[in-house]
Amino acid sequence: MNNPPIVAIVGRMNVGKSTLFNRLSTSVKSLTLDYAGVTRDIMRDIIQWNERTFELIDTGGISLKKAKDIITEKVRQQALDIVTKADVVLLVIDGSLGLTAEDDEVATYIRKQNKQVIIVVNKSDKKSTNEHGQDAYRLGFKNVVFISAEHGKGINDLLDIIIDFLPAKANKQEDTSYRVMLLGRPNVGKSSLMNALLNYERSIVADIPGTTREAITESVKFYKEHIAITDTPGIRRRKTIKTELENMMVHSAFEALKDSDIILLLLDATEGGFVDQDLKLAFYGFSDQYKSLIILINKWDLATEEHRKEIDSNFELYHHLIKKVPVLKISCKDGKNIGQVLPLIQKVWQDTNYQWEHGELNALFLPQLAKRPLMHSGYQLKLYKAYQIRKAPLTICLEVNHPEWFGPSELGFFENLIRRTYKLPGVPIKFTTKKSE
Repeated sequence: MNNPPIVAIVGRMNVGKSTLFNRLSTSVKSLTLDYAGVTRDIMRDIIQWNERTFELIDTGGISLKKAKDIITEKVRQQALDIVTKADVVLLVIDGSLGLTAEDDEVATYIRKQNKQVIIVVNKSDKKSTNEHGQDAYRLGFKNVVFISAEHGKGINDLLDIIIDFLPAKANKQEDTSYRVMLLGRPNVGKSSLMNALLNYERSIVADIPGTTREAITESVKFYKEHIAITDTPGIRRRKTIKTELENMMVHSAFEALKDSDIILLLLDATEGGFVDQDLKLAFYGFSDQYKSLIILINKWDLATEEHRKEIDSNFELYHHLIKKVPVLKISCKDGKNIGQVLPLIQKVWQDTNYQWEHGELNALFLPQLAKRPLMHSGYQLKLYKAYQIRKAPLTICLEVNHPEWFGPSELGFFENLIRRTYKLPGVPIKFTTKKSE
């Protein structure tokens, strides 16, 4: 199936584009703060209204003047590129201020693209909009809608007009097979990997920590599966988070983690492997949230012999985690092993959905317990039955004599048996216990 029609929200900085996106979107939220330039990466969501479907895209501030710094320039180029691909363009202006010369320039550019255009006069709840809002008609477009994105005024009218402008047939979006997120500290190469997997610059990449500010998601087709890949802001230590914007960035990353099925934890080879924050991210996702985990060591081409020895040393120190997950050394810069990432993701997902046959777990556990009984305060712990109750994450129920005595050490005994027999690298295993009746 083809992708749904594209509706792009554009306009100069700080006119309320992200607030409008959040008002229309039901699942994806763009960062909104009251100063210019907060939105950098484009945000997307699928919107349904009156039995029609379209893809809504929020862009950074659009401008026809080349920016001086690399980040702002890439934001500008992305916005212009989205306009060329859109079926409908929502040109947002600040009705409380009236038209600016920049609004006129953007309108002229969009008119030359021969797009269906709707002028969206935002902040129409303010008194000054009555004075300045009518200026919008001077832009020469027939369809002008007055809204308040913050308070929801005029939103239904806007959606009705959007639907009227959509192409005759709006196609259904392909269902996502599973969700993968890129996680790691700032500047480890998450956005570069995202772009390498998608084969185009979806995420803004620059050698500056904090370039990605929002969790952004794209779909890639690998064989017959549609994989949603989410690039997230780099997560810093909490004590280093100093601004409201950074707090929102971290929240965005953690929400993406909870919604994911597989985590790709990126490490920087030039920093020598694991540090405390990386461990916390890995353990939180794998052990607490039961998300499948793959570790990617990026910038391997830049790693010195000293870096590599330090990585080996750190990995030996944290062998209890490393032994459970696959580790792949890559370089987004020169493409080293990038072609192995998607096949590895697919293999981990297949293992996450492993299905044991009836009685198979009993046949594994019971003979081993007969050889090496588990004890608690002089009492023998007994297992009567073991069976799988779900996949993704793999969850096993143990019917036992004293559920309260089966702690991490005892459950680890069963997990080790499974991993020695079935391997399942990168796949978390969850146990529940109940008293045998």
